[in-house]
Amino acid sequence: MPESAPVILLLGADGQVGHELRRPLHELGELTALGRSALDLRDEPALRDLVRQLAPDVIVNAAAYTAVDRAESEPEIAFAVNEAAPRALAEEAQRADARLVHYSTDYVFDGRQSAPYREEDRTNPLSVYGRSKRAGEVAVMGVSDRHVVLRTSWVFGVHGSNFLKTILRLAAERDHLRVVSDQIGAPTSARQIAEVTCRVVERAIDRDAAFGGLLHLTASGEVSWHAYARHVIERARESGYELRATADSVEPIATAEYPTAAPRPANSRLSTARLRTALDIQLRDWTDDVDQAIHALRPH
Repeated sequence: MPESAPVILLLGADGQVGHELRRPLHELGELTALGRSALDLRDEPALRDLVRQLAPDVIVNAAAYTAVDRAESEPEIAFAVNEAAPRALAEEAQRADARLVHYSTDYVFDGRQSAPYREEDRTNPLSVYGRSKRAGEVAVMGVSDRHVVLRTSWVFGVHGSNFLKTILRLAAERDHLRVVSDQIGAPTSARQIAEVTCRVVERAIDRDAAFGGLLHLTASGEVSWHAYARHVIERARESGYELRATADSVEPIATAEYPTAAPRPANSRLSTARLRTALDIQLRDWTDDVDQAIHALRPH
């Protein structure tokens, strides 16, 4: 590590992952953490000026346009935030000799493959959101030779909006829920993403030029949305939540029965073998962090 504290720029600091990154990144260096209100990623000149003035050693871009269904009617905004902004960051990182850490998503795949997706598998996004995130990947990887792109899926945490918190709210309001059962993935906590990201940032600070590229980062295990909802309700009731719904009152339905503006991949499983080998780590099972979040969110 350099003698002077490394300068770290965190964008998207008020999001699920950004919120979890604030404290550990602060411990690694001199952190500037900016949320949406502080910087509009669509303002490319301001974004470039920020990087040039700050001259960071590491940029962590946890900002993104994530309104999957709304993106279908707002493609210009989705591509501005998910493609143009990451490209500008990559160009400025290259200029500053900084390492860029960027996040992507399982939505870059069409979900028709039966096995978990590897980094080298063909992408074929089904939605505007997925296409914008794939375009961002390509932009970053095409510009910067000192990048790390982390693809993740089904993000949840105690901060922000997510499926886990939605199920807890609906289960308190309703006796019966209907949840899609033919989409499979790995719920991945913002906390675990932040922990792994900090390992990545440490490698960047140490100037490990051999480490980088495209890596998949998800929790261990797999589950359908339906089984995930059942697990959440079951654990929440055990933890003392007052819920009207029970695990048995969650009805499995097909994707076709729950139409959305943006199509979702049926198979969102991502192989994490490359990441686990590169960082010599084990990734927690999705149930561990879901249970921890349920406990942390328990009303007192």
